[in-house]
Amino acid sequence: MNLNSAQFFLILHNIRSAQNVGAIFRTADAVGVEKIYLTGYTPAPLDRFGRTDSKIAKTALGAEKSVSWESCKSVGSLIKRLKKSGVHIVAGEQSPNAVSCTIWKPKFPLAIILGNEVLGVSSAILRVCDEVVEIPMRGAKESLNVSVAAGILLFKASESLT
Repeated sequence: MNLNSAQFFLILHNIRSAQNVGAIFRTADAVGVEKIYLTGYTPAPLDRFGRTDSKIAKTALGAEKSVSWESCKSVGSLIKRLKKSGVHIVAGEQSPNAVSCTIWKPKFPLAIILGNEVLGVSSAILRVCDEVVEIPMRGAKESLNVSVAAGILLFKASESLT
């Protein structure tokens, strides 16, 4: 991994919806994410036979071809590998120890990890992250769709790149 050119990564762990993955690819392209890591059972733009996932392609609108990606079964091994390369690992999740994204100061190189649409990022993963960042919720709902949350956190982080 060449950190001179790669400084902004995204980890999608156990995302169920191919449409969410496609929407996140599109946002990742817009903010300049270098690479998306698809871990656990998160669907990939191409299956193991090289066939296109039409649901990802429909929502990504070509971003699945312009943003580099890699499938990894073990999120733990990936996090260890990235940390060894000096990447700061940040989970987007609600947690008592979380920092509000409104005051968050991203540190690069950076990898943001987002989790399952219902379960979020597990406590085991949160324990190995360098930081946890949350989006303040003021309404009756406790969370946002993962692709919307990705957009908020990715654009917030990208402000520090300019």
